Amino acid sequence: DILAAFRVTPQPGVPPEEAGAAVAAESSTGTWTTVWTDGLTSLDRYKGRCYHIEPVAGEESQFIAYVAYPLDLFEEGSVTNMFTSIVGNVFGFKALRALRLEDLRIPTAYVKTFQGPPHGIQVERDKLNKYGRPLLGCTIKPKLGLSAKNYGR
Repeated sequence: DILAAFRVTPQPGVPPEEAGAAVAAESSTGTWTTVWTDGLTSLDRYKGRCYHIEPVAGEESQFIAYVAYPLDLFEEGSVTNMFTSIVGNVFGFKALRALRLEDLRIPTAYVKTFQGPPHGIQVERDKLNKYGRPLLGCTIKPKLGLSAKNYGR
């Protein structure tokens, strides 16, 4: 299993166990509404499970919810699939006032399915002719409407 630790602040009146279960469900097979495909397959082998909750010392109404995700839930070799599943939609969940992923434990067997980059950082630095400093990237805003010349700038 992939193990995640989430810092959870439930909305007032929401028990921490319910908040933890909601995080596990929403970040794996659950959804906020009933969908017609629910009955087409048994989802038990894919469900995330909140297996432990503990209060955060010194923080009122904050808890660590530990969630286990079966490896069958994820596509092998896809970091995008893994992170989209675990953190993609759950942070706007209405039962929670706040949520933060604190820790993620990935089994070695699953890590070995990732091919990694085709070459290392030195090749990137050589292509860019940039050495002795961090390489940074960003999202260009606005993402639409700029000319090629302005994108290049």
